[in-house]
Amino acid sequence: MSTPSTGEQTRPSRAKPRRAKAGGMLAVRLLARRLHFMAGIVVAPFLLVLALTGLVYVFSPQIHDSLYHSALYVNGHQGKPHPVSEQVAAALAAHPEGSVRQVIPPPTPERTTRVVMSVPGLQKSGYGMQERTVFVDPYTDFISSELTTVDSKLPANTWLRDLHADFHLGEVGRVYAELGASWLPLIIIGGLVLWLAQPKRRKRVTAKELLLPSVSGAKDGWGRLRGVHGPLGLWLAIGMLLLALSGLLMSQFAGGRADRSIDPLRLHAPTLTAAPVPVPPGTAPIGIDEALAVARSAGLDGELVVTQPAKPGAVYTVRETSLGLPMHRDEVAINPYTSAVTEKIGWHDYSVPAKVSALATEFHTGTLFGLANQIVLTVIAVGLIALILLGYRMWWIKNPYKSTWSAVPPVSWRQLSSLPLALALIVVAALAWFMPVFGASLLVFVLADALINLIRRRRRPIPTPRAR
Repeated sequence: MSTPSTGEQTRPSRAKPRRAKAGGMLAVRLLARRLHFMAGIVVAPFLLVLALTGLVYVFSPQIHDSLYHSALYVNGHQGKPHPVSEQVAAALAAHPEGSVRQVIPPPTPERTTRVVMSVPGLQKSGYGMQERTVFVDPYTDFISSELTTVDSKLPANTWLRDLHADFHLGEVGRVYAELGASWLPLIIIGGLVLWLAQPKRRKRVTAKELLLPSVSGAKDGWGRLRGVHGPLGLWLAIGMLLLALSGLLMSQFAGGRADRSIDPLRLHAPTLTAAPVPVPPGTAPIGIDEALAVARSAGLDGELVVTQPAKPGAVYTVRETSLGLPMHRDEVAINPYTSAVTEKIGWHDYSVPAKVSALATEFHTGTLFGLANQIVLTVIAVGLIALILLGYRMWWIKNPYKSTWSAVPPVSWRQLSSLPLALALIVVAALAWFMPVFGASLLVFVLADALINLIRRRRRPIPTPRAR
């Protein structure tokens, strides 16, 4: 039965019906779905670049040995090596305009000695001042090569590191790298929630259904892709989390903003104070050969870096730089007038957070446990690339260009009850404090999310009143 007409046409309302507040697992799943989709679509290109550049960087030791073999290795060795002081003198004779900054004696008999020098004409790079490294044959004092290095790192290592860390874009590039590392853990957690807490799944799920890819029950291409995407993400979750968190510890804002003088998280390694010592009148300082002998008698072994006194009263410092397990982190200061060890730092002096940071850094760069570490990182990087490509294909099947904005999950925070919403805000605030790039990008995501929601509401057709 129709109602009588009043002669005035009523404009249909665009008012959005209220949705019931969601709580518990439903609330978590709503947030996870929105987070995994929106952040995954936007951040995935940055993650793809990081994975591809990281694949190359992780094999930089093999690349170095191939590119700089003539500089790093002697052409046959017989007899005893010459004193290190003679090799330093040969480097200074080749560069009388320079001054010695550090000396790296050969860790094995077939390696050359590296004399790191400051010479005019070098520039400052993003990771430190450039230096001239002279490679000296310890058996003949012959200079086999010279390279411009940064922080004693070879040119290929510096180039690959910059490629992975900032894409050779400087400060702007570092932000892109940290953006990917900041969001990756949240994307992983959101994906795990979606895969492990599917509402249509039976209460009892076998391990096979969770861990092994399956496309048998899929009704369409999207379902088949999800059947592979879910288990693959589950297998790689721990490795990707370790990779992301270790990358954040080395990042500019999250890991690097803790000042060494304050360091509230105690992430930084302890350093020598290298306090000056009194200069006895008429006493000549010891040479680098004697300083090396004192350091080795103090227990330092492997690859050593010797920093000579820059002025009267300064001390020698010798530190271990050998990579891998067990960790070699001993460092000593030596009085050049008495040959006494005035200060020593070892692995036992590192705080627990500093130990974790050092281990995480070597794992991230593939040097913690040798070739096996490189293989593990390769598997994680290739798996991450596969997950990104599968995710984009899933999105393309239900992409907004075919079906307006239906592929974008609806806004979820408005459906949360008070307690889940408050907890979510607290967690977001804590993450934004620790990861400033995440906090800034989250504001952009929220604005973009609001814009997408506005577009969806305006494109929604106006409902036509039905006759009663």
